Formats: sequence, structure tokens, C-alpha cells
Amino acid sequence: MSNELLDIDPIDLQFPFELKKQISSSLYLANKTDDYVAFKVKTTNPKKYCVRPNTGVVLPRSSSEVLVTMQAQKEAPADMQCKDKFLLQCVVASPGATAKDVTPEMFSKEAGHRVEETKLRVVYVDPPQPPSPVREGSEEGSSPRASVSDSANVSDFTTARALITRLTEEKKSALQLNKKLQQELEQLKRESKRSQSGGGIPFMYVLLVGLIGLILGYIMTRT
Repeated sequence: MSNELLDIDPIDLQFPFELKKQISSSLYLANKTDDYVAFKVKTTNPKKYCVRPNTGVVLPRSSSEVLVTMQAQKEAPADMQCKDKFLLQCVVASPGATAKDVTPEMFSKEAGHRVEETKLRVVYVDPPQPPSPVREGSEEGSSPRASVSDSANVSDFTTARALITRLTEEKKSALQLNKKLQQELEQLKRESKRSQSGGGIPFMYVLLVGLIGLILGYIMTRT
């Protein structure tokens, strides 16, 4: 909203209403003239609101911010409707005027001053909602690169597990074969003692010992 002296934004003072909490809303005044413009902010409920600054001067072609703070409320109004109103008055001031030069008489129409007036409503709006937490494992925010990496890790794990299983089976088979050869070797020893009386070592005995050594070496290298 605007008048001949100031552009006013917003046209309604919006407060995200919450019980037992002070809430602030900003009002921006833009001077669209080459004059110094004095302003004054009034409200129908001065005990409920704190306006800083409530008077001041906007320099030519510049802007000012007015902060309106609503005191903490103990009860919510019916239907979240507010009947409070604000009145912004502005008038051309003397060149070089400052906030200290602003007086109530400057806004007196009876004294012949040309006073611009703008009425502002108070509107309650819903407070901003906190962002909902993202569920763990959800697809939101996940990247394709992360999915590819996960698939590669699963594949590597499966391959490693299959290799461990195969090596375990081979070791088990080798141990069983070694055990069988040991049994046959013992039997061969017994038969050799019965058939020979201190002669040379039988060829089969040497062969079995060498075979057992090869198998044990194989087992050690695989594990």
C-alpha cells in the first residue's frame, strides 16, 4: 500500500501466532519523494504491542524499518481473528530533520498540516512447521552413486563368501584324504614288519610318505 509520501509494505501486519511467546513483524517504509518525511505509528491496543521506533524520519529516496512486537499471549482469540488496528501517519518535515525533531503537533490536522494516514490490520497466521525427519533408508536424498556403491559392496561380499566356502570344502576333502592315507600307511607298516625281518624300506612305504608330504604342503598353501 502507498500514499503520496511513503510506500508501505506489507499492508497487513502478520504474526505467526503462538501462545506464551513474543512475536515480531516488520513494517517497511520507503520514501518516494525528495522531501524529509516524518512518521508516527499508533495502535488501538498499545499495551499489547511494542513499536520501535514509533516515530521517526525517512530520508529522501530511502527507506526505514519499523519493528512491531506483540507481547506473549496467554489465550488464543476466537477463530484466530484479531480486531487490533494500526494507524501510520506521515507528514513532510523540514530539510535535515531527525527523529528528535518529530513532535505530536506535526501530525495535527487542526494546525493545518497535511497528514497522510494509512490504516493497517493485524492478521494471525499459522507458525512455520518444523521439517519432517527423513526416514532412515528412504529414497529421498539418496544419490545414484551411493546405490551403485552399495551394490558393488554386496557383490564383493558374496564373492568372498563363496571363495571361503570353496576353500573350506577343499581343505576338508584334503584332510579326509590325508587321514585315509595315514591309515593305509599304518597298515602298510604292520604288513611290512610281518613280511620282512629288518630289510630295506618298501617302495610303497616311501611313495605313501611322499604323497602325504605333498598333500600337507598343498593344505598349508591353500589356507
